[in-house]
Amino acid sequence: MIGFIGSVFSPWYRWSGRRDPQNHCCINVATYGPGGRFTMTDRGRPALRCSQDTFEVGPSKMHWTGRELVIDVNEWGAPPMVTPVRGRIVLTPQAVTGAEVMLTPDGSHIWRPFAPTAHISVNLSQGNVWDGHGYFDANFGSRALEDDFQFWTWGRFPLRDRAVCVYDAVRRDGSQLDLAVAIDAQGEVREVSAPPRTRFARSLWQVRRETRADPGTVPRQRLNMLDAPFYSRSLVETRIDGEMTTGVHEALDLARFRQPLLKPMLALRVPRRRDWRFADQAD
Repeated sequence: MIGFIGSVFSPWYRWSGRRDPQNHCCINVATYGPGGRFTMTDRGRPALRCSQDTFEVGPSKMHWTGRELVIDVNEWGAPPMVTPVRGRIVLTPQAVTGAEVMLTPDGSHIWRPFAPTAHISVNLSQGNVWDGHGYFDANFGSRALEDDFQFWTWGRFPLRDRAVCVYDAVRRDGSQLDLAVAIDAQGEVREVSAPPRTRFARSLWQVRRETRADPGTVPRQRLNMLDAPFYSRSLVETRIDGEMTTGVHEALDLARFRQPLLKPMLALRVPRRRDWRFADQAD
């Protein structure tokens, strides 16, 4: 689940020239397995309300209680599964970090791993009711991702006494980002040395994938979660510092994402509702 102000993967935002982020916002929800749904409705400025502890986009919202992040979902699945996706998600951090990481030298892209270890309770339509392990982070940017990056991968892997998050990227100027951080149960974040980048099988759309793995280990996909021409999200098994772990992994091919022909394809999955308004708003 992702909340956007300036929906970076929306073709409507790109076609608008990205001049008004508040006019292209959304709450994106993806569920997996039987009955899985994908929601990513691009909404206009009238659908956005923000305060210190609440973020609302149309009929869905996130609210920070001081102890929990409560997410109320009221969306519609993207074609071809155009059905309601409704319910509540509650994320309870084990600890909240104060870490902030620059992904580019000039700080045009910032990563905030707010709660790399958390408990999550999910109660959504289509039978998605479960409790388990959660994660909460945020990215902020003042330029388009595809203007600064060619390709990146990200992974979050739980280990026995910590979580390891890995950000690896090739920037458009040819420089590389090689970042690994460990976060303990108290929320202390420290940069660590991680095993080398290791390639593994490409996605169904042939997006190349790599992550960190001890020498002699080849990572492998355990579950395909989301597959697009420029993006892959999956559960990946690897070995880090001698410990086998399965974590969420993303690969993003921004050279592909820059291709103009891709945008009309995305528009089929990302509908635009420019004029949605709250009930107490005047027309």
